[in-house]
This record gives sequence, C-alpha cells and structure tokens, in this order.
Amino acid sequence: MSSISTRAIKATSPAVQIRSMHLSTMTSSGPSPSTVTQHLAGTGQAWHDKISSEGPFPPERGRYRLYIGLFCPFAHRANLVRHLKPGLADLLPITVVKPYPKGDENGWPGWQFPSPSSNTTADSNNNNNNNTDNDNSDKEDEYPGATPDPLYGAKYLHELYFKADPAYKGRYSVPVLWDTQTHTIVNNESAELLRDLQTCFDEILPTNGDTKPETGAMSPSNNSNNNKDMNKQPWLYPPHLRTEIDAITNWMQRDLNTGVYKAGFATTQESYDAAVPAVFAALNKMEKLIARNGGPFILGREMTELDIRAYATVVRFDTVYVQHFKCNLGTIRHDYPQINNWLKNLYWNVKGFRESTDFKHIKENYTKSHAEINPRAITPMGPWPEVEGPDGYESDVGKLRIGGVKMPLVLELEEKLQ
Repeated sequence: MSSISTRAIKATSPAVQIRSMHLSTMTSSGPSPSTVTQHLAGTGQAWHDKISSEGPFPPERGRYRLYIGLFCPFAHRANLVRHLKPGLADLLPITVVKPYPKGDENGWPGWQFPSPSSNTTADSNNNNNNNTDNDNSDKEDEYPGATPDPLYGAKYLHELYFKADPAYKGRYSVPVLWDTQTHTIVNNESAELLRDLQTCFDEILPTNGDTKPETGAMSPSNNSNNNKDMNKQPWLYPPHLRTEIDAITNWMQRDLNTGVYKAGFATTQESYDAAVPAVFAALNKMEKLIARNGGPFILGREMTELDIRAYATVVRFDTVYVQHFKCNLGTIRHDYPQINNWLKNLYWNVKGFRESTDFKHIKENYTKSHAEINPRAITPMGPWPEVEGPDGYESDVGKLRIGGVKMPLVLELEEKLQ
C-alpha cells in the first residue's frame, strides 16, 4: 500500500499504525469525485490490514463488525463469506447502510444509517434473510433491512471514516471491517476481505466437526472434509486451483465485475461502445467454462472465489445492468443457459446466496442514487422473477446448450481471454 512498513511504525498503537500507513496514499484535497474509477480495482484511499494473531488485530469474539450495503456487489463478496463460513456470522455482526440517498455528485455526505430510534427489525447478527419490515419506524428515516449504527449512533458512514482518520480525504465506501476496540478500520478492500475472512477467525471458531460451508444437495463439493489443517487455508482458494483462479480473476474483475461500471458510467459513445462488448466476452467465456468443467460451479465440483466474484455481478445483471447500465446485448436468462443454470443453483440450493441477496436494496440503490443516469429515479418493476425458479435446474450441464452473444466484436474479444 505504501512505502511505510508496519515494522517501521510497530511501536505505535494499532490505530495509529494503520492510520499512518493510510495517510501516505490519500488524495490531495476533498472527497474523491464519484466516477467509474472508484469501482475499477479498489480505491487508493484504503485500509489493507487483516485480522491475525500475529498483528495488531487479533481474532477475538465480540471485537469486530462488518459494515456493508446490500446493494453493493463488492460488499456482497464479504457478506457471502460471512454467510457461507459456519460460525462466522456469530463472530462478525453486520450493520447495513441504506441504499440511497448517496449524496451529491461528489458522493457527499455519502451512505446513511437509519436513526437509532428507527424500529428496524433487522438482526445485525442475522444469519438468515436480510429482508425485514419496519412497521413502527420513523417513516422518513426507515428502510427495510437497513440497520442503525449500534456503536456510535452515526447518521453517515463517513463518520466512521473520520473517526478512523480525521484527515481522511477519500471515498466512504463499503465494505468496512471495523475494530471496536481501537475504533478504527481494519480493511475496506473487498478483494482482500473475500480472501481473509475465509480463515482469519479459524482459531476461535468451533473445532468440532466440519467448518466448511454447506454446498447444497445439488452442488456437491470436494471441499467438504474434517481435516483441521485444511481450515488454515482459504477453502475458496484451494492450492491446486490457484493458478487457474488467478488467471480467470484477472479478466473477470476487469471485464465483468468492473466492466459493467465502465459501460454504465461511460460519458461518451466511444467509451460505451468499447466497454459493452468486453462484458459479454467475459460472460461468453464464463458460459464455456461452466460447460467444460461440468458444473455445478465455475471450475467444476469445487466452489471457489470465482463463484463469489461472479455471483455478485451476475445476480444483478438482468435486474440492473441490462437496463440501467445499458449492457443489453443479451440477458443471462435468455442467452446464457449454463450461467443461468449455475445462478439458479447458487441462489436456490446453496445456503447463503439467496439469504445475502436483497433485490429491493439492489434495484433502488442503482436507480435512485445515479441521478445522471436515471434522473427521475424510477425503479423498473422487472424482470420477473429476479432469478428463475429452482424447478428448472439441470444437474447435468451436458444437457444444456452452450449459449453466448455472437456479435463479431464480442467473439473477437472472447478469443483473447485466457
């Protein structure tokens, strides 16, 4: 992250250590503009530490809290690991910001919490569905599934950023892994949390039996075993698949996860025309990967980080990205039988995926917080259903055709993906 090493500032307190490392990467003045660059590969104004017994943030019960937005595909990664890892939800409670309003064109004042007086029934330790109903709340402040800040009664997420670093000049993004003991941010980079949360609490999680996630009756996995040594490694990043995971992650992050944002926030016809074919080239490639490897996951019988990364984008594709970001060369449900089947399996059959997905938050965030794209803030009703039902799931992916968008430029870009 910077030229200042943790060792060089080792003598200071944990909060000051992380703040000192962070200050060296801040922008020169003011909150960063709300532009597509925020979504490309993480922000330079970020905290990159981890929970570890060898560092300033040891794993402890009741010490940490995860702040997320149910709308955000990048925060969704961390929330998915929290849902999938048995016992992790009990150790890592969540607080959920409202999906809108976001603020002005510079992202100020940023994401909000409902007030502490709001009678939100969302359980911040909730291990089940994120959807809730608030019947007795202040109607102006409530939002189903959003939760007040239980630590400081903050109204805005930026209050936590300034508590961690009073001189902060960056963005106020989710996810945020927060340390309640030193009152600072541990990490706010979703890719790192996706990896770190798989193992960072292992030494204080129950050791009796399997601590791997349930993968569902229709999603067999070779991950499941009772070998405690395996729990010391990220189960979604198994050693024998790491080379392939790394290679696919490169283009998936560039062309799919952030590719939809390049298309959606394009300000010229030229930039839009350049972005959209790359999105569908990545989907074409993913379609073939699932078919080649036989499912039910992208690399076959083992769930990996690729499934987490892809799901957070694909589950939003037909509902948001097709219409809102104009990624409309095709849809998942009509043009990608393999991906659609993969999506149905994860959403309906693998515990944690449906429970961490809230389409009200997703739809209303995009359509009501991007005034430059949707100035009337009207949220489309469709598509319906958001994810097609489980009855059509096919466990033998060989029976499904291999779909894709056949536009020549898309096919040309697909050929270049490794």
